[in-house]
Amino acid sequence: MDAINVMKGYDKVDHHQHRAGIHSLRTHQRLKIAVTISAIVLLTLIIGLMLAVLIRESNTEEQQQLDAAKSIKTVCSVTQNPDSCFTALSSSLNISSTTTKPDPEVILKLSLQVNVNHFSNITSSIKSLYGNHLEVALRDCVDQLRDASSRLNDSMSELNATLTDRTVNDIQTWISAAMTDEETCLDGLEEMGSTVADEVKTMMKKSKELLSYSLAIIANIRTLLQKFGLHMH
Repeated sequence: MDAINVMKGYDKVDHHQHRAGIHSLRTHQRLKIAVTISAIVLLTLIIGLMLAVLIRESNTEEQQQLDAAKSIKTVCSVTQNPDSCFTALSSSLNISSTTTKPDPEVILKLSLQVNVNHFSNITSSIKSLYGNHLEVALRDCVDQLRDASSRLNDSMSELNATLTDRTVNDIQTWISAAMTDEETCLDGLEEMGSTVADEVKTMMKKSKELLSYSLAIIANIRTLLQKFGLHMH
């Protein structure tokens, strides 16, 4: 009889232990589910925040590009060929990656740098023509273009300082002198009957356009600054 009671006691213990085990397992499963759901929610929130940041940065970058393009168009509007001016300067500034809104002084300096780069390309092209009987005329032409580049570099240096009426007048004078240097180069080739005069003239056609943009911008710099809410120093 005692043995039977003992067995019954064991059965009760086993039954309670079994129920406790099931309860513990269910609690553990609920905990795992809760942790999983929490992790999913947290991951969703993180992804959402990252997307929001990316969208905001994308919108900001797009707006900056639009602002840069608008600035260049405003400045180029004072030139004789605004569309060509915009194409030349925007491609050099690379408005697709710029993060600042360029003002008239920045764009003027950019136009001068474009001219210097173009003069450098023309000089290299003319040097490739060396070797014929008019090499002296070509060398004189290269010297004239170097002088023109020097004047434009002086103009850019002036823009690094305070922009005053004197600075504006100096830059106008130097750009006009650079144009004269180009004409002197061509005149020298034509006077000596150079067979490459027409070829050099073709090279300089674009240069003359670029110089005209810079000259128009500096001539209207006061008005342009006012449009940007700026003023002469």
